[in-house]
Amino acid sequence: MKVYVHGQGITIAGKAWEIKAILKEYGKQHVLVKDWLKTVHQPVGRSD
Repeated sequence: MKVYVHGQGITIAGKAWEIKAILKEYGKQHVLVKDWLKTVHQPVGRSD
């Protein structure tokens, strides 16, 4: 099972049941895929 997040969107590779499970898991945190992408592409603040 692999999840790739890139500028064009999200690519999920795996068996159908794995994909359904990961989408259900991410659905608990994000209502839309658009919201998921926004949180992934936010800059991470570093405390150097």
